[in-house]
Amino acid sequence: MRLITGPRQAGKTTLAYDFLRINHWETLYYNWDKVEVRSAYRANPSFFVSDIQNLKKSPKDLPWVCFDEIHKIPRWKNVLKGIFDSYEQLCRFVITGSARVDLLKYTGESLLGRYFTFRLFPLSLAEICHSHFEFPSKKPLNALAFIESCLSNHPGSHKALEHLLKSGGFPDPFLANSEVFTTKWRQDYLTHYVREDLRDLTQIVDVEHCFHLIELLPSRIGSPLSLNSLREDLEVSHTAVRNWLRALTLIYVLFWVPPYSKKLSRGVKKEQKCYFFDWTQAQTPGAIFENYAATELFSYCAFLTDAGLGNYDLYYVRTKDGKESDFLIVKDKKPWILFECKLEGSEIASHHLLHASHLGDIPVVQLVLKSGVFKVFDKKNFIISADRFFSNFV
Repeated sequence: MRLITGPRQAGKTTLAYDFLRINHWETLYYNWDKVEVRSAYRANPSFFVSDIQNLKKSPKDLPWVCFDEIHKIPRWKNVLKGIFDSYEQLCRFVITGSARVDLLKYTGESLLGRYFTFRLFPLSLAEICHSHFEFPSKKPLNALAFIESCLSNHPGSHKALEHLLKSGGFPDPFLANSEVFTTKWRQDYLTHYVREDLRDLTQIVDVEHCFHLIELLPSRIGSPLSLNSLREDLEVSHTAVRNWLRALTLIYVLFWVPPYSKKLSRGVKKEQKCYFFDWTQAQTPGAIFENYAATELFSYCAFLTDAGLGNYDLYYVRTKDGKESDFLIVKDKKPWILFECKLEGSEIASHHLLHASHLGDIPVVQLVLKSGVFKVFDKKNFIISADRFFSNFV
Protein backbone atom coordinates (compact mmCIF):
# COMPACT_ATOMS: atom_id res chain seq x y z
CA MET A 1 0.00 0.00 0.00
CA ARG A 2 0.99 3.62 -0.50
CA LEU A 3 -0.12 6.05 2.20
CA ILE A 4 -0.20 9.71 1.14
CA THR A 5 -0.12 12.13 4.06
CA GLY A 6 0.39 15.87 4.39
CA PRO A 7 -1.43 19.14 5.13
CA ARG A 8 -5.15 19.45 4.52
CA GLN A 9 -6.04 20.85 1.07
CA ALA A 10 -2.57 20.13 -0.35
CA GLY A 11 -4.04 18.01 -3.17
CA LYS A 12 -3.80 14.41 -1.92
CA THR A 13 -7.23 13.39 -3.22
CA THR A 14 -6.73 15.15 -6.56
CA LEU A 15 -3.35 13.51 -7.05
CA ALA A 16 -4.66 10.02 -6.32
CA TYR A 17 -7.82 10.40 -8.41
CA ASP A 18 -5.96 11.83 -11.40
CA PHE A 19 -3.48 8.94 -11.24
CA LEU A 20 -6.37 6.50 -11.41
CA ARG A 21 -8.13 8.48 -14.15
CA ILE A 22 -5.05 8.64 -16.39
CA ASN A 23 -4.78 4.85 -16.16
CA HIS A 24 -8.55 4.35 -16.64
CA TRP A 25 -9.03 3.08 -13.10
CA GLU A 26 -11.22 5.94 -11.88
CA THR A 27 -14.04 3.50 -11.00
CA LEU A 28 -11.71 2.18 -8.29
CA TYR A 29 -11.77 5.44 -6.33
CA TYR A 30 -13.82 5.17 -3.12
CA ASN A 31 -14.44 8.06 -0.73
CA TRP A 32 -15.38 6.64 2.65
CA ASP A 33 -17.02 9.93 3.56
CA LYS A 34 -19.88 8.84 1.30
CA VAL A 35 -22.70 6.83 2.84
CA GLU A 36 -23.00 4.58 -0.21
CA VAL A 37 -19.36 3.47 0.08
CA ARG A 38 -19.69 2.64 3.78
CA SER A 39 -23.01 0.88 3.13
CA ALA A 40 -21.47 -1.14 0.30
CA TYR A 41 -18.67 -2.28 2.61
CA ARG A 42 -21.09 -3.32 5.36
CA ALA A 43 -23.15 -5.31 2.86
CA ASN A 44 -20.09 -6.88 1.24
CA PRO A 45 -16.48 -6.31 2.44
CA SER A 46 -15.34 -7.30 -1.08
CA PHE A 47 -17.52 -4.67 -2.72
CA PHE A 48 -14.72 -3.26 -4.91
CA VAL A 49 -13.73 -6.61 -6.46
CA SER A 50 -16.54 -6.53 -9.04
CA ASP A 51 -15.33 -3.11 -10.23
CA ILE A 52 -11.85 -4.56 -10.72
CA GLN A 53 -13.26 -7.46 -12.70
CA ASN A 54 -15.19 -5.05 -14.95
CA LEU A 55 -12.05 -3.20 -16.00
CA LYS A 56 -11.20 -3.45 -19.69
CA LYS A 57 -7.44 -3.43 -19.18
CA SER A 58 -5.38 -6.59 -19.46
CA PRO A 59 -5.21 -8.79 -16.33
CA LYS A 60 -1.42 -8.31 -16.51
CA ASP A 61 -1.94 -4.71 -15.37
CA LEU A 62 -2.30 -4.79 -11.61
CA PRO A 63 -4.79 -1.94 -10.95
CA TRP A 64 -4.66 0.55 -8.11
CA VAL A 65 -7.59 1.03 -5.74
CA CYS A 66 -7.85 4.33 -3.82
CA PHE A 67 -9.49 4.48 -0.40
CA ASP A 68 -9.94 8.13 0.52
CA GLU A 69 -10.88 9.14 4.10
CA ILE A 70 -11.09 5.51 5.24
CA HIS A 71 -9.71 6.62 8.61
CA LYS A 72 -13.15 8.05 9.45
CA ILE A 73 -14.74 4.63 9.99
CA PRO A 74 -14.42 2.66 13.26
CA ARG A 75 -11.47 0.25 13.51
CA TRP A 76 -10.26 1.41 10.11
CA LYS A 77 -6.77 -0.08 10.56
CA ASN A 78 -8.19 -3.56 11.07
CA VAL A 79 -10.52 -3.09 8.10
CA LEU A 80 -7.61 -2.03 5.91
CA LYS A 81 -5.45 -4.93 7.10
CA GLY A 82 -8.18 -7.43 6.28
CA ILE A 83 -8.76 -6.00 2.80
CA PHE A 84 -5.05 -5.84 2.01
CA ASP A 85 -4.28 -9.38 3.21
CA SER A 86 -7.19 -10.76 1.18
CA TYR A 87 -6.58 -8.93 -2.10
CA GLU A 88 -2.91 -7.92 -2.30
CA GLN A 89 -2.49 -10.28 -5.28
CA LEU A 90 -5.45 -8.71 -7.09
CA CYS A 91 -4.64 -5.00 -6.82
CA ARG A 92 -2.55 -2.32 -5.17
CA PHE A 93 -3.85 0.29 -2.75
CA VAL A 94 -3.47 4.06 -2.37
CA ILE A 95 -4.66 5.41 0.99
CA THR A 96 -5.22 9.15 1.42
CA GLY A 97 -6.67 11.17 4.25
CA SER A 98 -5.94 13.57 7.08
CA ALA A 99 -3.13 13.51 9.59
CA ARG A 100 -4.75 10.52 11.31
CA VAL A 101 -3.31 8.31 8.55
CA ASP A 102 0.15 9.61 9.48
CA LEU A 103 -0.31 8.19 12.98
CA LEU A 104 0.33 4.74 11.49
CA LYS A 105 4.03 5.56 11.72
CA TYR A 106 3.69 5.47 15.49
CA THR A 107 0.77 3.10 16.13
CA GLY A 108 0.60 0.96 12.99
CA GLU A 109 1.65 -2.42 14.37
CA SER A 110 -1.32 -4.16 12.74
CA LEU A 111 -0.25 -2.89 9.31
CA LEU A 112 3.49 -3.25 9.82
CA GLY A 113 5.29 -4.27 6.63
CA ARG A 114 2.28 -3.58 4.45
CA TYR A 115 2.76 0.05 3.41
CA PHE A 116 5.12 2.85 2.40
CA THR A 117 4.38 6.43 3.43
CA PHE A 118 4.82 9.46 1.16
CA ARG A 119 4.28 13.08 2.13
CA LEU A 120 2.59 15.63 -0.11
CA PHE A 121 3.34 19.27 0.71
CA PRO A 122 2.26 22.60 -0.87
CA LEU A 123 3.22 23.45 -4.43
CA SER A 124 6.86 24.08 -5.20
CA LEU A 125 8.19 26.46 -7.83
CA ALA A 126 9.62 23.53 -9.79
CA GLU A 127 6.17 21.91 -9.99
CA ILE A 128 4.75 25.14 -11.37
CA CYS A 129 7.52 25.74 -13.91
CA HIS A 130 7.92 22.17 -15.19
CA SER A 131 5.20 20.53 -17.25
CA HIS A 132 6.83 17.11 -16.88
CA PHE A 133 8.59 15.47 -13.95
CA GLU A 134 10.47 12.19 -13.80
CA PHE A 135 10.94 10.37 -10.53
CA PRO A 136 14.69 10.16 -9.79
CA SER A 137 16.06 6.66 -10.31
CA LYS A 138 19.34 7.17 -8.50
CA LYS A 139 20.77 9.16 -5.63
CA PRO A 140 21.33 12.89 -6.19
CA LEU A 141 24.74 14.04 -7.30
CA ASN A 142 27.38 15.41 -4.96
CA ALA A 143 26.68 18.87 -3.56
CA LEU A 144 28.43 20.95 -6.25
CA ALA A 145 27.02 18.88 -9.10
CA PHE A 146 23.57 19.17 -7.58
CA ILE A 147 23.84 22.96 -7.32
CA GLU A 148 24.99 23.16 -10.94
CA SER A 149 21.97 21.06 -11.98
CA CYS A 150 19.75 23.69 -10.34
CA LEU A 151 21.24 26.32 -12.68
CA SER A 152 21.32 24.62 -16.04
CA ASN A 153 17.73 23.78 -17.00
CA HIS A 154 14.84 26.18 -16.42
CA PRO A 155 15.81 29.90 -16.48
CA GLY A 156 13.37 30.62 -13.65
CA SER A 157 10.23 32.69 -13.48
CA HIS A 158 10.21 35.62 -11.07
CA LYS A 159 6.56 36.26 -11.89
CA ALA A 160 5.65 32.71 -10.84
CA LEU A 161 7.67 33.09 -7.64
CA GLU A 162 5.96 36.39 -6.78
CA HIS A 163 2.56 34.79 -7.25
CA LEU A 164 3.58 31.80 -5.13
CA LEU A 165 4.81 34.03 -2.32
CA LYS A 166 1.58 36.03 -2.39
CA SER A 167 -0.95 33.21 -2.67
CA GLY A 168 0.86 30.45 -0.82
CA GLY A 169 1.47 26.95 -2.10
CA PHE A 170 -1.96 25.42 -1.51
CA PRO A 171 -3.60 24.72 -4.90
CA ASP A 172 -6.96 26.46 -4.36
CA PRO A 173 -5.69 29.98 -3.51
CA PHE A 174 -2.82 29.63 -5.98
CA LEU A 175 -5.14 28.82 -8.89
CA ALA A 176 -7.81 31.33 -7.86
CA ASN A 177 -5.36 34.24 -8.28
CA SER A 178 -7.60 36.43 -6.14
CA GLU A 179 -6.54 38.29 -3.01
CA VAL A 180 -10.10 38.23 -1.66
CA PHE A 181 -10.38 34.47 -2.24
CA THR A 182 -6.96 33.85 -0.65
CA THR A 183 -7.87 35.85 2.46
CA LYS A 184 -11.20 34.07 2.85
CA TRP A 185 -9.64 30.65 2.17
CA ARG A 186 -6.97 31.24 4.81
CA GLN A 187 -9.57 32.21 7.40
CA ASP A 188 -11.71 29.15 6.68
CA TYR A 189 -8.68 26.86 6.62
CA LEU A 190 -7.73 27.79 10.16
CA THR A 191 -11.22 27.93 11.63
CA HIS A 192 -12.56 24.79 9.92
CA TYR A 193 -9.86 22.27 9.03
CA VAL A 194 -7.38 23.07 11.80
CA ARG A 195 -10.10 23.18 14.45
CA GLU A 196 -11.56 19.89 13.19
CA ASP A 197 -8.21 18.09 13.25
CA LEU A 198 -7.30 19.46 16.66
CA ARG A 199 -10.51 18.06 18.11
CA ASP A 200 -10.34 14.75 16.23
CA LEU A 201 -6.67 13.89 16.62
CA THR A 202 -5.65 15.36 19.96
CA GLN A 203 -6.95 15.51 23.51
CA ILE A 204 -6.80 19.30 23.54
CA VAL A 205 -9.88 20.73 25.22
CA ASP A 206 -9.03 24.43 25.11
CA VAL A 207 -8.85 24.83 21.33
CA GLU A 208 -9.26 28.61 21.54
CA HIS A 209 -6.04 28.94 23.51
CA CYS A 210 -4.31 26.94 20.79
CA PHE A 211 -5.59 29.40 18.19
CA HIS A 212 -4.20 32.26 20.29
CA LEU A 213 -0.85 30.47 20.07
CA ILE A 214 -1.14 30.38 16.28
CA GLU A 215 -1.63 34.17 16.31
CA LEU A 216 1.60 34.65 18.27
CA LEU A 217 3.82 32.52 16.04
CA PRO A 218 4.04 34.58 12.78
CA SER A 219 6.07 37.33 14.45
CA ARG A 220 8.56 34.70 15.65
CA ILE A 221 9.27 33.12 12.25
CA GLY A 222 12.98 32.98 11.56
CA SER A 223 14.00 33.19 15.22
CA PRO A 224 14.71 30.39 17.69
CA LEU A 225 11.43 29.76 19.48
CA SER A 226 11.36 30.27 23.24
CA LEU A 227 8.66 28.17 24.88
CA ASN A 228 9.09 30.13 28.07
CA SER A 229 8.30 33.40 26.26
CA LEU A 230 5.17 31.85 24.74
CA ARG A 231 4.16 30.50 28.15
CA GLU A 232 4.39 33.98 29.65
CA ASP A 233 2.40 35.57 26.81
CA LEU A 234 -0.34 32.95 27.03
CA GLU A 235 -0.25 32.70 30.83
CA VAL A 236 -0.36 28.91 30.74
CA SER A 237 2.00 26.10 31.73
CA HIS A 238 5.11 25.09 29.84
CA THR A 239 3.58 21.65 29.29
CA ALA A 240 0.45 23.15 27.70
CA VAL A 241 2.48 25.19 25.19
CA ARG A 242 4.61 22.18 24.31
CA ASN A 243 1.52 19.99 23.79
CA TRP A 244 -0.17 22.60 21.60
CA LEU A 245 2.91 23.00 19.43
CA ARG A 246 3.18 19.23 19.11
CA ALA A 247 -0.47 19.08 18.05
CA LEU A 248 0.00 21.80 15.41
CA THR A 249 2.94 19.82 14.06
CA LEU A 250 0.92 16.62 13.99
CA ILE A 251 -1.82 18.19 11.85
CA TYR A 252 0.70 19.81 9.48
CA VAL A 253 0.18 23.44 10.39
CA LEU A 254 3.82 23.82 11.45
CA PHE A 255 7.14 22.14 10.86
CA TRP A 256 10.34 22.45 12.85
CA VAL A 257 13.95 23.17 11.94
CA PRO A 258 16.33 22.22 14.78
CA PRO A 259 19.83 23.64 15.34
CA TYR A 260 22.84 21.70 14.11
CA SER A 261 25.68 21.64 16.62
CA LYS A 262 27.93 18.77 15.60
CA LYS A 263 31.39 19.91 14.46
CA LEU A 264 30.61 23.37 15.91
CA SER A 265 32.30 23.96 19.25
CA ARG A 266 30.02 26.91 20.11
CA GLY A 267 26.86 25.76 18.35
CA VAL A 268 23.43 26.33 19.87
CA LYS A 269 21.84 22.97 20.70
CA LYS A 270 18.33 23.46 22.05
CA GLU A 271 15.98 26.09 20.63
CA GLN A 272 14.32 25.14 17.36
CA LYS A 273 12.74 27.35 14.71
CA CYS A 274 9.18 26.80 13.54
CA TYR A 275 7.68 27.63 10.15
CA PHE A 276 4.18 27.47 8.64
CA PHE A 277 3.35 25.27 5.67
CA ASP A 278 1.26 28.28 4.61
CA TRP A 279 4.05 30.87 4.43
CA THR A 280 1.55 33.69 3.85
CA GLN A 281 0.98 33.58 7.63
CA ALA A 282 4.29 35.45 8.02
CA GLN A 283 4.07 39.21 8.50
CA THR A 284 7.01 40.79 6.64
CA PRO A 285 8.52 40.24 3.16
CA GLY A 286 11.73 38.88 4.71
CA ALA A 287 9.85 36.43 6.94
CA ILE A 288 7.60 35.31 4.07
CA PHE A 289 10.61 34.66 1.84
CA GLU A 290 12.50 32.76 4.56
CA ASN A 291 9.41 30.68 5.42
CA TYR A 292 8.89 29.90 1.72
CA ALA A 293 12.54 28.83 1.32
CA ALA A 294 12.26 26.70 4.46
CA THR A 295 9.20 24.95 3.02
CA GLU A 296 10.92 24.29 -0.30
CA LEU A 297 14.00 22.84 1.41
CA PHE A 298 12.00 20.86 3.99
CA SER A 299 9.74 19.41 1.29
CA TYR A 300 12.70 18.44 -0.88
CA CYS A 301 14.41 16.68 2.04
CA ALA A 302 11.17 14.79 2.73
CA PHE A 303 10.81 13.89 -0.96
CA LEU A 304 14.31 12.43 -1.24
CA THR A 305 13.90 10.54 2.03
CA ASP A 306 10.47 9.15 1.10
CA ALA A 307 11.85 8.11 -2.30
CA GLY A 308 14.43 5.94 -0.58
CA LEU A 309 17.36 7.95 -1.90
CA GLY A 310 18.96 8.56 1.48
CA ASN A 311 18.19 10.31 4.74
CA TYR A 312 17.93 14.06 4.32
CA ASP A 313 17.25 16.48 7.17
CA LEU A 314 16.97 20.25 7.46
CA TYR A 315 18.72 22.23 10.21
CA TYR A 316 19.85 25.75 10.92
CA VAL A 317 23.25 26.82 12.27
CA ARG A 318 23.74 29.28 15.11
CA THR A 319 26.68 29.83 17.41
CA LYS A 320 26.55 31.22 20.93
CA ASP A 321 27.86 34.60 19.75
CA GLY A 322 24.71 35.01 17.59
CA LYS A 323 26.23 34.21 14.18
CA GLU A 324 23.60 32.33 12.21
CA SER A 325 23.12 30.62 8.85
CA ASP A 326 19.49 30.06 7.91
CA PHE A 327 19.50 26.44 6.71
CA LEU A 328 21.70 23.38 6.42
CA ILE A 329 20.78 20.22 4.53
CA VAL A 330 22.32 17.13 6.13
CA LYS A 331 22.62 14.09 3.87
CA ASP A 332 23.02 10.72 5.60
CA LYS A 333 24.12 12.51 8.81
CA LYS A 334 26.78 14.54 7.00
CA PRO A 335 26.49 18.30 6.28
CA TRP A 336 25.75 18.78 2.57
CA ILE A 337 24.86 22.37 1.61
CA LEU A 338 24.54 25.56 3.68
CA PHE A 339 21.84 28.10 2.72
CA GLU A 340 21.23 31.75 3.55
CA CYS A 341 18.20 33.83 2.48
CA LYS A 342 18.34 37.53 1.53
CA LEU A 343 15.93 39.90 -0.18
CA GLU A 344 18.73 41.60 -2.12
CA GLY A 345 21.93 40.32 -3.65
CA SER A 346 25.02 41.05 -1.53
CA GLU A 347 28.30 39.52 -0.54
CA ILE A 348 28.26 36.32 1.48
CA ALA A 349 28.98 37.19 5.11
CA SER A 350 32.20 35.78 6.49
CA HIS A 351 30.51 33.80 9.26
CA HIS A 352 28.62 31.68 6.68
CA LEU A 353 31.92 30.75 5.06
CA LEU A 354 33.35 29.98 8.49
CA HIS A 355 30.38 27.74 9.31
CA ALA A 356 30.77 25.94 5.98
CA SER A 357 34.47 25.39 6.66
CA HIS A 358 33.83 23.92 10.11
CA LEU A 359 31.09 21.68 8.72
CA GLY A 360 33.43 19.97 6.29
CA ASP A 361 34.22 22.63 3.70
CA ILE A 362 30.74 22.38 2.16
CA PRO A 363 29.25 24.77 -0.45
CA VAL A 364 27.30 27.89 0.52
CA VAL A 365 24.25 29.00 -1.46
CA GLN A 366 22.88 32.47 -0.73
CA LEU A 367 19.34 32.68 -2.12
CA VAL A 368 18.07 36.15 -2.99
CA LEU A 369 14.56 37.23 -3.83
CA LYS A 370 15.78 39.67 -6.48
CA SER A 371 15.70 38.21 -9.98
CA GLY A 372 18.65 37.94 -12.36
CA VAL A 373 21.37 37.45 -9.73
CA PHE A 374 24.10 34.85 -10.18
CA LYS A 375 27.61 34.99 -8.74
CA VAL A 376 30.19 32.31 -7.97
CA PHE A 377 33.05 32.63 -5.46
CA ASP A 378 35.89 30.15 -5.05
CA LYS A 379 34.00 27.72 -7.32
CA LYS A 380 31.85 26.51 -4.41
CA ASN A 381 30.02 29.52 -2.98
CA PHE A 382 27.04 30.92 -4.85
CA ILE A 383 24.67 33.88 -4.80
CA ILE A 384 21.63 32.85 -6.83
CA SER A 385 18.17 34.24 -7.48
CA ALA A 386 15.61 32.05 -5.73
CA ASP A 387 13.41 31.83 -8.82
CA ARG A 388 16.25 30.31 -10.85
CA PHE A 389 17.41 27.91 -8.15
CA PHE A 390 14.03 26.59 -7.01
CA SER A 391 12.71 26.34 -10.58
CA ASN A 392 15.19 23.49 -11.06
CA PHE A 393 14.87 22.00 -7.60
CA VAL A 394 13.96 18.50 -8.82
